Amino acid sequence: MKIRNDALAALAAIAITLGMVGTAEATASDESDVRGTIQHVFDQLKSGEYGALYDGLPSSSRNRISKDRFVSGLQRTSNLYQLQRIEIGPIRVSGNLAVADTTMFAHISKPFDADGKLVVQQYLIREEGHWRVATGDNATINRFLQANPTFARRFPIKRATAFVNQNGKWVEVPLGRRT
Repeated sequence: MKIRNDALAALAAIAITLGMVGTAEATASDESDVRGTIQHVFDQLKSGEYGALYDGLPSSSRNRISKDRFVSGLQRTSNLYQLQRIEIGPIRVSGNLAVADTTMFAHISKPFDADGKLVVQQYLIREEGHWRVATGDNATINRFLQANPTFARRFPIKRATAFVNQNGKWVEVPLGRRT
């Protein structure tokens, strides 16, 4: 099955949206708060609450893109997929930086009818006492990783991977490249 650019755009939109974010032991509260933040952001994306999603971005992300541009970009891609659920793996926290591996599942409706999943590492930063997902904002993530070199060595940024279910098997779809 040939994967068309619209399908890649839908998967990339999901990845980007969820990102606009010596080690210390994490407390159970920190891990719970991070998990809750990731789930909340996913739920906002799933229900189309794009304005609220923007308000929860790190300040550096909000400084790079206007709310109107962010919201309209998400609205343009919302008919390409229907988010279903997210699986959140173990949480690692160091000070004001956290990371978790996630798998998001969606039904892709255009340009074809298929189930997809996106495996992406979620980075979060704590600002003003709240965790904020910073996954697509590499400048912010890199600044925090440089300030926390031990954490950066243990949990380097991983490339997001997308898959489409074909005949009961997950087949990787290259992101950011033409097929």
